[in-house]
Amino acid sequence: MSAAEVTALLLFCAAMSFSPGPNTTLSTALAANHGLKRALRFCLAVPTGWTLLMLASGLGLGALLTGVPALRWAVKIAGAGYMVWLAWRLARTDRMAQVNESLLDVSFAQGVALQFLNIKAWMLALTLSAGWVVNAAGQPAPNPGQRLAIICCVMVLFAFTSNFSYALLGSLLRHWLAQGERLRWFNRALALVLVATAAWMLAV
Repeated sequence: MSAAEVTALLLFCAAMSFSPGPNTTLSTALAANHGLKRALRFCLAVPTGWTLLMLASGLGLGALLTGVPALRWAVKIAGAGYMVWLAWRLARTDRMAQVNESLLDVSFAQGVALQFLNIKAWMLALTLSAGWVVNAAGQPAPNPGQRLAIICCVMVLFAFTSNFSYALLGSLLRHWLAQGERLRWFNRALALVLVATAAWMLAV
């Protein structure tokens, strides 16, 4: 992989990873409600799930997703439904005391599985496969396995860093949010972001 390709890869991954999405929204919400330590498992689940998704895409599952409209819609509907469900639970959490009731919680396994229901993650994986693993003619580029490994390593770094940064922001706001009804409106705002994300997932 040339220096120009690596530079383009780094810029693309940074832009896609740090832009707001379902993962970063959940990282912020989990840290704000549960604390940074509790959100860390989700921050680790995102790069784990995304790496598995990228490998699956590189092995042909991505082509199947784009080639079978019913499968693509199944992923969209399942992903959007899960986002709306999480948004509903988040909107119901308005006091720090409710955190212990686990109204909003995402396990490591759920965080990994969420990547396979995230159409943004699929689009990213397909774009990376088309831009860096295969050439313009649709044939495998030189050393496709090495290229796939580089992409996975880069995305693991960016996926963790971006989600941890958003989680850190959420944890820093935790004390301020505990006062009055701030947590209620913060959670409802993030719930709206999740609902908007779900609508976008269905529209693309």
